[in-house]
Amino acid sequence: MTNHLPQIEIITLPYGLKLVHRHEQTEVEYFGATINAGSRDDPKDLPGLAHFVEHVIFKGTTHRRSWHIINRMESCGGELNAFTTKETTTVYSVFPTGNFDRAAELIADLMCNSIFPESELEKERDIVADEINQYLDFPAEAVYDDFEDHIFEYSELGHNILGDISSLKKFDSSVCGTYLLDNFTANRTVLFYAGPLGIDKVARKVSRYFTGLPEGLPLKRQRPHELDCSHFKASTGNHNHQAHTVAGARIPDMYSPERWTWSLLANILGGPGMNSLLNVELRERRGLVYSVEASSSFLTDTGLLTIYFGCDHDDVDRCLRLIRNTVGRISRGKLTDRFIEAAKKQYIGQLTLASDIRENSVMSMARAALYYGSILPRKEIVDRIMAVSGNDLREAADNIYGRLSCYSIY
Repeated sequence: MTNHLPQIEIITLPYGLKLVHRHEQTEVEYFGATINAGSRDDPKDLPGLAHFVEHVIFKGTTHRRSWHIINRMESCGGELNAFTTKETTTVYSVFPTGNFDRAAELIADLMCNSIFPESELEKERDIVADEINQYLDFPAEAVYDDFEDHIFEYSELGHNILGDISSLKKFDSSVCGTYLLDNFTANRTVLFYAGPLGIDKVARKVSRYFTGLPEGLPLKRQRPHELDCSHFKASTGNHNHQAHTVAGARIPDMYSPERWTWSLLANILGGPGMNSLLNVELRERRGLVYSVEASSSFLTDTGLLTIYFGCDHDDVDRCLRLIRNTVGRISRGKLTDRFIEAAKKQYIGQLTLASDIRENSVMSMARAALYYGSILPRKEIVDRIMAVSGNDLREAADNIYGRLSCYSIY
């Protein structure tokens, strides 16, 4: 979502490499690459490889050692960062205006010339192992992965992005290099820039810097449609003071016209506002939880609506009943037209605030270009949300009412 669509252009460079350019007068620039490869593209016997490669591309190239990579952007006050999701890897830099060449050349070097020195990989295995163990110490986060392991069972989506300790030992220079060569390709990549430089200058520079990026084989429909899983209720014991629970269901994918309905429904149920239905029911009225939140996420072939809450062990079933009752109220059409119109305006306002955070906006812009090939104007986003009807919300709630699965860590 962006308020500056007239200043945004998407062009295709040689070898199919795309560039999203957002022109704005600012003292801080962004440049990076979003690649159509994430944890679901890990080889079956190597979970966590995409995330590990994202870590170790900073550990040495044919031109630079790790120390030089670390200092290249920090020496001018900038930052170099990366993250992995289930379907994408993003490598980017934020830096003071005037350092675009430095950032673009560095990121191209990382993507085209990483060599994965074994001495550096050994150190990074220990770091990622600590990251995995630390993550497991936070049940409010780990419960999401446990839930997804079940709802995406037997699927490439059903494993933690971080992978596991046993797979780390298999990540050597050859494995990492092969993954990079197969996935960091021109036809899988969208470059993005936000700042005062004109598009022609940015395009000329990146065309030169990224000449070493492989063109890539023609893309197939490499992510087959996922079949619905059976309903489940599962748990594990971890001797926690609180029980942490995620309830949810599969919903349509990112290309479905219904995604606006599902996004609004999730926001009504447990969005960031304290007036969300579940916050009122579980916290304000009954004091059962400290927090409850609902969210919708959309992938290329499926989606999820999830509801998280933490409560006393003895209150889990009661909270689940209240959640189902709340979804049931919506499925029976109990939301008034006045309530729905107010909920739409609240959701649009929240999206407006989120779009004012430049980093979020730039990343969203790149992802939209990668998967949709265009960026929706703000007015069209507002129109699509406002077009969601009470009947749309009723049908969506009815769709998940009888099939909410859940996973708890006690």
